[in-house]
Amino acid sequence: MIKKILVANRGEITIRIMKACKDLNIATVAIFADNDRTSLHVSYADESYNLGIGTLKDTYLNIDKIIDLAKKSGAEAIHPGYGFLSENSLFARACENNNIIFIGPTADVMELMGDKLRARAFMKKAGVPLTPGSNGKVTTIEEVLDFAKTYGYPVALKASAGGGGRGLRPVYSEDQVRESLEGAMREGKNYFGDDTVYVEKFLPSPKHIEVQILGDNHGNVIHVGERNCSIQRRHQKLIEETPSPYLSPEVRKKILESAIQGATFLKYSGAGTFEFLEQDGQFYFMEVNTRLQVEHPITEMVYGIDLVKEQISIANGNKLNYLQSDIIPRGHSIECRITVEDVKNNFRPTAGLLVDYQEPNGFGVRVDSVAYKGWGIPSEYDSMIAKLVVWDETRERAINKCYRALNEYNIKGVPTTIDFHKWAMKNTEFREGNYSTNFISTNFKSEFIDSSEDVTEIGNLEPKDKESLEIEVNGKLFNVIVYKDKKVKAGANKVVTKKKNEKENHNTNQIIAPMASTVVKILVKKDEIIKKGQILIVLEAMKMESDIVSQMDGIIKEIKVNAGESIPSNTLLIVIE
Repeated sequence: MIKKILVANRGEITIRIMKACKDLNIATVAIFADNDRTSLHVSYADESYNLGIGTLKDTYLNIDKIIDLAKKSGAEAIHPGYGFLSENSLFARACENNNIIFIGPTADVMELMGDKLRARAFMKKAGVPLTPGSNGKVTTIEEVLDFAKTYGYPVALKASAGGGGRGLRPVYSEDQVRESLEGAMREGKNYFGDDTVYVEKFLPSPKHIEVQILGDNHGNVIHVGERNCSIQRRHQKLIEETPSPYLSPEVRKKILESAIQGATFLKYSGAGTFEFLEQDGQFYFMEVNTRLQVEHPITEMVYGIDLVKEQISIANGNKLNYLQSDIIPRGHSIECRITVEDVKNNFRPTAGLLVDYQEPNGFGVRVDSVAYKGWGIPSEYDSMIAKLVVWDETRERAINKCYRALNEYNIKGVPTTIDFHKWAMKNTEFREGNYSTNFISTNFKSEFIDSSEDVTEIGNLEPKDKESLEIEVNGKLFNVIVYKDKKVKAGANKVVTKKKNEKENHNTNQIIAPMASTVVKILVKKDEIIKKGQILIVLEAMKMESDIVSQMDGIIKEIKVNAGESIPSNTLLIVIE
């Protein structure tokens, strides 16, 4: 039996997993990068170990270092959470080779499903419906153009190793092919180490439906219902709900059966998610996520099953604790992802200091969070700081409860998506339930959000100042830490307050970085003639790429940064003449 688990992750999912462990009287081990030592998961764990300073590859993606810390701590098992190494077959295999239990499917299954081209071929053999797609990878513009001539636009270019919307580029016309192909290959290479890309028919307005499945090592597979995850921006989910509205009983039954069929054929063990696109009563397999999903709490609320405890039980070699006949939904649940993004500025991720933070509560209200007052949110990681999950007996009541809970939130110091969620809960199309993945692009405008409250951007302000009681021995952190509020020295940090209706001066020849970020690609050269609206540079912040465009015609006079460089907010990028 597993007695100690290392959670190879950070943030709210780490705390969520550790709570399940503590319910089961299992000791917990946290790991943390040096810039993440004030995250709540560090102090919540029974033991915490420092991964050191460096990039993600040096810390949360460093397989050898994590394996060594698991051995050092005496952990018999590792739970990967989601993101980072959760779907990395090399990590799962490294655990197996070191006699450490990986809480998830086998490395072979992860390797098969991690390659979308192989996954499509496998699911075709399993009899699961697929969208039309290329037989293999595409590397040239001509291959994409030929496919589009056969099936028509729009088409989708996808990184075969991608996931979570990364490496996915819709193409609506011939003139978008080159940029989209390069972007999908670049994201695949940067995020997943593989620039293999394939093309498939892109559905213009589908519903994103996913099925939660559980399988054990004894051949048993069940589903735990479906979720609707159609409200997205940049292919990243913002709102999820279960059961899915406007899904006919017949289509729901077929989707659930297809997921079981695929998982059984795959001999799947652990928790996983089969993702589908549904449009006009037809549905198509998209991918398998071989891990716990961000939105797993809504399934737990409706079905009364702790999915993390089931993962641990399966990893212990037990049979499933439930039969399919036990899986009966009750009520309705909605999840809102609370992210630090500026909704009024195209959902721009913005790290900073949480000046105040208070969560809602009450019957049927659950918050999975890593946030607290005084926390300096790092810019290197995902922008999500909390998940608001509500449950009630009907969908209408759940929506009303969600709106009430959103109003009870009090977050100051950084912009968040809360006002967007409040708008969505009142939107007629959302309340009717017949919405698609185009919901935001066709319904939402930034002007809909009330900007009467000031937003304070703290820049690089450090929220805390350490005293001398933090003790670290051989990389292991002992949580006897005392912090005091750090006073901001005059001139040391610039605090900018944006008032209502304040307009930024876009008529400038200086292109400034809007947030702390990494320079992904520079698309222009010195002395190049450029046009207003032309993309000049691509930045990546909080795991999202942003295109920086010119606000004027002109000539590139200076380029102040280099590709691959990490830069703070307000860095001068380009000067235009």
